[in-house]
Amino acid sequence: MRIVRQYAVWLVPSVVTLVVCLVGIGVPELWRDEVSSWSASGRSLGGLVGILGNVDASNGASYLLLHGWTGVFGDAPGVLRFPSALAMAGAAAFTALTAERMFGSRTAGLGAGLLLATVPQVSRYAQEARAYAVVTCAVAAAAWCLLRALERPGVGRWAGYAVCTAVAGTFHLVSLGCLVGQLPLVLAAARRPGSRRVLRQWPVAVVAGVVPTLPVVVLGRLQRGRQLSWLTAPTGRELRFVWQELFGSYQVLYAFLALAALALLWRPFRGPAVLLLGMAALPVVAVWVVSRAGSTAYFLPRYLLFTLPAGAALAGGGIGVLGALLRRARVPAVAAVPLALAAVVAPAALGMDVQRSLRTTASHTDTDYRGAAELVAAGYAPGDGLVAAGGDLSWMMVGPALDYYLPDAVRPREMFLRESPVVAHDLYPVECRVPAACMGDERRVWVVSIGTGDDPYQRLPAGQAGALRAAYTPSEVRHVPGLTVALLVRR
Repeated sequence: MRIVRQYAVWLVPSVVTLVVCLVGIGVPELWRDEVSSWSASGRSLGGLVGILGNVDASNGASYLLLHGWTGVFGDAPGVLRFPSALAMAGAAAFTALTAERMFGSRTAGLGAGLLLATVPQVSRYAQEARAYAVVTCAVAAAAWCLLRALERPGVGRWAGYAVCTAVAGTFHLVSLGCLVGQLPLVLAAARRPGSRRVLRQWPVAVVAGVVPTLPVVVLGRLQRGRQLSWLTAPTGRELRFVWQELFGSYQVLYAFLALAALALLWRPFRGPAVLLLGMAALPVVAVWVVSRAGSTAYFLPRYLLFTLPAGAALAGGGIGVLGALLRRARVPAVAAVPLALAAVVAPAALGMDVQRSLRTTASHTDTDYRGAAELVAAGYAPGDGLVAAGGDLSWMMVGPALDYYLPDAVRPREMFLRESPVVAHDLYPVECRVPAACMGDERRVWVVSIGTGDDPYQRLPAGQAGALRAAYTPSEVRHVPGLTVALLVRR
């Protein structure tokens, strides 16, 4: 029975989180970042390595993971996102183990793991083919490994911590901000008699974990103009409201804060609760400060998702307090634990509307790539051409998104391209400098442009729009959310 309880602490939250994250996982359309993941990971290994030398090296580990995954299981939306769902389930398990270890309470651990599943943004990024869920799991695992190493230092335990740190940093460099939150935990452990050696061991383990990320650091700095130039220095208001965006619901955030307050106010839990508060809050503040002071900003809520396990562990302490108070009131343990865990129902219920909204077709994007592809497929004739919004709007990934959603039998020739993204070792194609010189003899051309105005050439590069106007006339213009789909026929 004791073994069952021991495994239940992390296994139950892991299974519950996985089930929650799998509900509706294939429903939302891919958004442009997920299209990038599909485009990069679907290339040959050599082609994938080539692209990382030019762009998106910071996402290289995620692309390599998806490359192996999709090579075995395919690239349907739910399949692309499944590794993220598994990673979030792992994050719930490590959250539970961390809370149990810090508070010395199975109730706190079980509650913490279950609470993580109630956070809307956990579901949101468990259903996204990007690195954020893997990073969240790796940081949660690093926290648990660090606790074990601080309790009984050993080479194996420090190595486990270093590996988890390396995984987190390699998948997303901003996650190394977790080290700032872990520092108070190390300092607190060093105050125990005979434990000052951890002040030497922890930096060594950190260096061992950071060294594998150096290639990503170097390439990321070279590519940061393309990757992060759109982010601006964050304001104080952004720091103030980032917590709501991290949780995805201010009601769920307030429920977590209420439970966290219980842990912070109850004397036996106060010390661990303060340390968990630091693990949740200090990385956010550190990234904000660096983004304000440096030449490049990194402050974006989804980049900080890795702090949620610490927040859930802190709130789990509040559930542990409820369990302890019920036992003090002489409620039998068989009833006290379920009664304490009933507190999980509150954030789950408060976030239900948001959870439902995250599982709609348009919940990831307001650009209906699939709808545009369906219009093209419905009217396609062999020999048709295609012009997808490019130029300064290549980052919208319209062309690759159409490639993803168009049936295999519908393959219009993409016009105005000198090199495809695969040949160019890039996410974007290299376009013809003189568009008119790249015109073929297509009788009909489909144009998919950004926006929903009546002009089928809206926001196309001027040279492309001019070449099309001279040779074609619009036959029909239709709209889907965020895009205009026009069929042109030769004059």
